Amino acid sequence: MTITAAALQLAFTDDMDADIAATVAAVRDAARRGAQVILPPELFQGYYFCRHEHDRFFARAFPTASHPSVIAMQAVAKDTGTYIPCSFFEADGPHYYNSLAMIDRRGNVMGVYRKSHIPDGPGYEEKFYFRPGNTGFKVWDTDHGRIGVGICWDQWFPESARAMMLMGAEILFYPTAIGSEPAEPNLDTRRMWIRAMIGHAVSNVVPVVAANRTGVEEDQRFYGNSFIADQRGDIVDELPTDEQGAVVATFDLAEVRANRASFGFFRDRRPELYARLAQDI
Repeated sequence: MTITAAALQLAFTDDMDADIAATVAAVRDAARRGAQVILPPELFQGYYFCRHEHDRFFARAFPTASHPSVIAMQAVAKDTGTYIPCSFFEADGPHYYNSLAMIDRRGNVMGVYRKSHIPDGPGYEEKFYFRPGNTGFKVWDTDHGRIGVGICWDQWFPESARAMMLMGAEILFYPTAIGSEPAEPNLDTRRMWIRAMIGHAVSNVVPVVAANRTGVEEDQRFYGNSFIADQRGDIVDELPTDEQGAVVATFDLAEVRANRASFGFFRDRRPELYARLAQDI
């Protein structure tokens, strides 16, 4: 079985209708290039608002079934016959989450994953808006293989990737919003971000797909550099910082599975020694 995956890289205007429409157009373009699973960036309905702590931004959240991003991705998924992991700002009664709706090729929501790890720091003040996710990690069966999806800050945690692999994931996807650090203008986390996910690819022998936004939003410049790495950790398609578009790659999952078995990482695991990992520091 093969899977053709795409990651979208877009700049946003903070006009929700325009930004969602641009994402729909990018999905259609990736589908024309043969993509079967298409990953937009994190929170693509507009600017990354979490640089501020303002109560007015809670108005950007909607329940899953009525969220404009989800509705638009359901329609384009059905029209193009693709699967779309759709990032969105979820309202669930009085609670708010940074969530992802997994949409199948018929336009149905297969399930929702709520971001497990929530960052908090200058320019990325997500704890003001989002509760820690309560869904646990998720994987989904598609017609093209079983996929695992983490959201942005999740991608820095090797435990997230390993958990999804133990649940049977055959390829990992990470929608992202990462750019400059307002409090540390000389700190370039772009290379760290790439290396962290390449580490997941290597240590789990699995392809990794990363979608980031680009462009300047107020005082932050987003890195772009969306990429796809193969199971060896080699980048097989990538975009530079400032370019909009999509990266696309095809993987033979039987070959990936054989490579994973031959490395023996899962054969040689010693879970009886790992109890410390589940304890607080």
